[in-house]
Parts: sequence; structure tokens; C-alpha cells
Amino acid sequence: MLLLFVALAVFVAWSWLSYPAVGHWLYNLAMASEARLYKLHKIEVPIAEMSVSTWQGGPYEASSAILMLHGFSADKNLWLRCARHFVRQYRVIIPDLAGHGETGFKAGGGYDIAVQAKRMIQLLDVCGVEKVHVIGNSMGGYIAAWLAATYPERIASLALIDPAGVTAPEPSDMERHLARGHNPFLINSREEFQRFYAMTMESPPWVPKLVLDAVAQRYEQQRDELEEIFRDFHSSPPMEPKLAEIKCPALLLWGRKDRLIDVSSVPVWSKGIANLEVDVWDHVGHMPMVEQPGNTARLYGEFLERQR
Repeated sequence: MLLLFVALAVFVAWSWLSYPAVGHWLYNLAMASEARLYKLHKIEVPIAEMSVSTWQGGPYEASSAILMLHGFSADKNLWLRCARHFVRQYRVIIPDLAGHGETGFKAGGGYDIAVQAKRMIQLLDVCGVEKVHVIGNSMGGYIAAWLAATYPERIASLALIDPAGVTAPEPSDMERHLARGHNPFLINSREEFQRFYAMTMESPPWVPKLVLDAVAQRYEQQRDELEEIFRDFHSSPPMEPKLAEIKCPALLLWGRKDRLIDVSSVPVWSKGIANLEVDVWDHVGHMPMVEQPGNTARLYGEFLERQR
């Protein structure tokens, strides 16, 4: 009887301790399986300061390439279900931005938008891509817009999905939190992560609780790193003075239910960028490429075809 009790206690303790680890394993397995299915391959790209982890796919010799940039605290995996629609015709490059995913964090490494944009130019150089279509979400949209304004000779077109970078006339839920001294991205518990996750999308895809809890643990473990990255990128120069410098074809997609960056930002971007195409979606939150990857890919694909 005592032996059975000890065995049960050991099993309970093992299950509790390994619970987040199993979630991480399942998440990594699922993402690797999807990438393989979509013919995307993990490639480490060395640049001046670091090695950048990327998904890459599509014909290497393709005349057109797409660079997909994720938002703050996310990773390259968020683009997989959208990217799958482009690998037959385009060379696709999806990096983990510095300090995110499998691209390492370095304290004091510099995470402002100008530095992050420069790293993307280095990435393109090493990959042998002279000119690229760039699409970015949230912080990734901020970087994409900076690239289009600062390195116009390298950018064929610009697509922005709920981008950061301008001051919204109306504050979002996140900005109201920040005004009270609370950053929803800086997680201390699973309960905090659940509240934050609910802010990111209006209709998130189903994810097992085991995996969500593992992601919550990752946020807790990287709290100090995320705080430094957020401080750097959030204090970057605003895009408003640079918007008129964006001359390439541009597309703006926004979820009307975005709680992180308010949809009232749309007129600011529209006023600043000449001939900007705009599409605002009802019943969608901050990450349309995750909530509705097929529709996002369709709209973006139609935009790219118009450039051809």
C-alpha cells in the first residue's frame, strides 16, 4: 500500500513538473509538422551580430520574394498558415526577430525600430535578395514601414497588418493599461496570460490548454527580456514624419476589434501614405493572419498580383 502511495505521489509530481515541458514539445512538434507540410524549411542565417532563425520556402530563383515580419513577443510560426499560399510562386522568408523565438536575446543589444530594420537589410543581403515585398504585423508592421521609408530601393511593396508606429486618435485597451502603469505583455502568471491572450484576437483558433500554459510559462521566463525589447521599440521615433517618404505600392489591413492598437489609427496611415489601399475587417482582432489566414492570404495575394 505504501509503495502504491509513493508511486502515485511520484507520478503526480512528475506530471506537474513536466506539464509545461510537454506543452512546449507539442507546440514545437505541431509547428515543425505544419512547416514541413507547407514546404517551409528552418534556416539559420548569420548576420553581423547574431544568427537569425528563419522559415524559408518557395523557389530560390524566384523573381519575387516576400519578407514576413511578426509582432512584439510573437515568433515566425504565426505566419505559417498564411505563408503556405505563397511558396509555390514566391520565395518566402520569415525570420524570428532579434530576441524572439529561436533568435537569441542579448541584453543591451538594441531593439529600436531603426536597428531592427537594419538587421532585416543584413538578412536580405545574406540571403541574396535585392528587392522584396515586405508584410508586417504590429511591431513587424512598424519595421516594415520603416524599411519602405528608409530603404526604398530594397522594397517592392509594403503591406501592413494592424501596425504599430503612429499615435492612434483613440486609445486602445492596451494603451489604457499602459497609462495606468501596467504592461499587459509582461506576464507573471497563467491567469495574467489568459487575460492578455484574450486581448490579442477576437476569435482565436483553438489551441490546447496544455500548449497555452506552456506559452504562458515562456512569457514568464522572458519577462525581463520582453521588457527591454518593448522599452526600446516603444520609444522609437514615430512614423508620422516618414510616411510621405513611402512611395512603393502599399496595403493596410486592420481588424476593427483590435484591442492592442486602435482602429482609429487607419486615417493617420491613410493621410500619410499616398495611394494606400485599405481594408478594415469586422469581427477580427489584432492578428488577422492568425484569425483568418486564408482571407488574409487572398487579399494580400490579390494586392501582389496587381503589382505584377
